[in-house]
Amino acid sequence: MKLLSKRIPSPGGSVFSNVDVKTPFLYQGVLSAVLIAAIMLSAVITVEASPHRDKIISFEAQPGYFALSIDGTPVPLYISDQDHPGVIRAYRDLQADIERVTHNQPDLHIGEIPNTDRIIIAGTVGLSPVIDRLSDEGAIDISGLEGKWEKFHIEVVSNPVEGVGEALVIVGSDRRGTTFGIYEMSKQIGVSPWHWWADVPVVHQSDIYVSPERYTIGEPGVQYRGIFINNENPGLLGWVVTRYGWFTHEFYEHVFELILRLQGNYLWPAMWGKAFHDDDPMNPKLADEYGVVIGYSHHEPMMRAHIEWSRYGEGPWDYSQNEERLREFWTEGI
Repeated sequence: MKLLSKRIPSPGGSVFSNVDVKTPFLYQGVLSAVLIAAIMLSAVITVEASPHRDKIISFEAQPGYFALSIDGTPVPLYISDQDHPGVIRAYRDLQADIERVTHNQPDLHIGEIPNTDRIIIAGTVGLSPVIDRLSDEGAIDISGLEGKWEKFHIEVVSNPVEGVGEALVIVGSDRRGTTFGIYEMSKQIGVSPWHWWADVPVVHQSDIYVSPERYTIGEPGVQYRGIFINNENPGLLGWVVTRYGWFTHEFYEHVFELILRLQGNYLWPAMWGKAFHDDDPMNPKLADEYGVVIGYSHHEPMMRAHIEWSRYGEGPWDYSQNEERLREFWTEGI
């Protein structure tokens, strides 16, 4: 999939900001890529509850619904400091997304649960002591998550811990499961996965209510799902160089977030004269923190970008003539 192909983005903001209207093919290329990415990544999710993803959010009070925000005042968030760093990072995104919708930032508590009437609790099975305790006490049932790949539940629990009257609980089978549950809440309250890349506006809502019924979209139908940044020159190249200097982790963090917000998990990085691991040592470290799996495309085997042979290789790129050097090169890549 050529997600970021044939575009001439401006350096002013996201790729749609201050676009030169004399480049009409930009819109066709970007919007086509947007649609392809969204369709491809969403089509491989297996929805257990119904053929269409259920709406669990109401912007009007409903009997039994969890009040996430009343009169623009959102409830606080809690997550264990023992959870994956990438999950905690995604939870900070939810904090920012709730502020985008309500115009008020909820408090985020990491490590210690505050005394409050209502709270949102997120956590990964086996990593969050609160989640594990709720399971042990029978307050939540995680049997449908055990051994599952990237699955989550969202449900409302009464009196989850001492001092808290009610909690909206987001629990994942693994780190991406929890992350997907967090971003599902962002999407349901009205923040598009494309809010940054496509400047998708967010509708202001003062009141947000969540259905008390347990919600899940099940496991993905395809284990690895993602984006291939191909043919990125010249359009994406010019924008990246202007904003970030090169294809560094400052650029890729936006790509990683997009993939996860679309409930993907996989990336083939930019390849025309680029080397994901070699250009910025923070690139693979950040990918691991986010939980995005990195692969390479057809002509870049064993985690070695093609341009790295020009930088470090010796002799011809021909296994029949240069077996020893190529084996050393690929072994170093692995």
